[in-house]
Amino acid sequence: MRPSQWLKNVFVFMPLFFDRHAADWHYVWPCLLATLAFCLAASGVYCFNDIHDAEADRRHPLKRLRPVASGAVSRRTAYAVTGAAWMLALALAALGRYAMPCALAATLLGYIIMNVAYCVWLKHVAIVDVFVIATGFVLRIVVGAQSTGIILSHWMVLTTFLLALFLALAKRRDDVVIYATSGQKTRQDVDRYGIDFLTSAISILGAITIMCYILYTVSAEVVGRVGSPYLYTTSVFVLAGILRYLQLTLVDQRSGSPTQVLLHDRFIQLCVAGWLTTFTIILYV
Repeated sequence: MRPSQWLKNVFVFMPLFFDRHAADWHYVWPCLLATLAFCLAASGVYCFNDIHDAEADRRHPLKRLRPVASGAVSRRTAYAVTGAAWMLALALAALGRYAMPCALAATLLGYIIMNVAYCVWLKHVAIVDVFVIATGFVLRIVVGAQSTGIILSHWMVLTTFLLALFLALAKRRDDVVIYATSGQKTRQDVDRYGIDFLTSAISILGAITIMCYILYTVSAEVVGRVGSPYLYTTSVFVLAGILRYLQLTLVDQRSGSPTQVLLHDRFIQLCVAGWLTTFTIILYV
């Protein structure tokens, strides 16, 4: 079920944080329930993916250790866990006391359907695959908004999508490096990418993401709503974090798992902590 990947679902709390309700229990509680529902839905997707990709995973230097690929868990058990996770997720989405329960349940169901299509087909279509991954992160913040009734800003949607697309392309580069060095084709569409293409794409996405964030911080609308002209100072941490990730991707060639990078790279952790601290002071203090 990959609980370490649940870290991605912190995006569900983004609308809450930016709308200054991070300390309001009436907003936090439904957001917590929605996050739990999303964690279960995502875990069901991971289980389904491991079942579907078991044969291919056995040829991957790291993925061969996954429970289904290694034989530690049977396919039958994995299917049972998948079904249970999805049923619990949809039940929690439908029965929770949210601002928009029907819309939230529909979004969660859409996420599951989209990712089943991704596991079976879309992950083998170059460029489309990374767009699906980025859309999944946007759906996370949509769920956060639907659970609390907070209206999403276009800045949040754009920046989330661009950052997720940047990370997804960096992860694809890792697959291409493995293919180039070992000859192991870990993905069917790996030959539709290339080192030069991905290096250019990642560099472009990194620059666009930074520019989008800076435009957000200096927007008259945002400055007026936040009530502080110093929001632009948080751009330093975003710039440093993206440059560090580029270094890990292009120089160290270890961008296979953004979650693992976040959990183990001290520089990235400091960037996130600095950004979060500065933003919290500006919004709440």
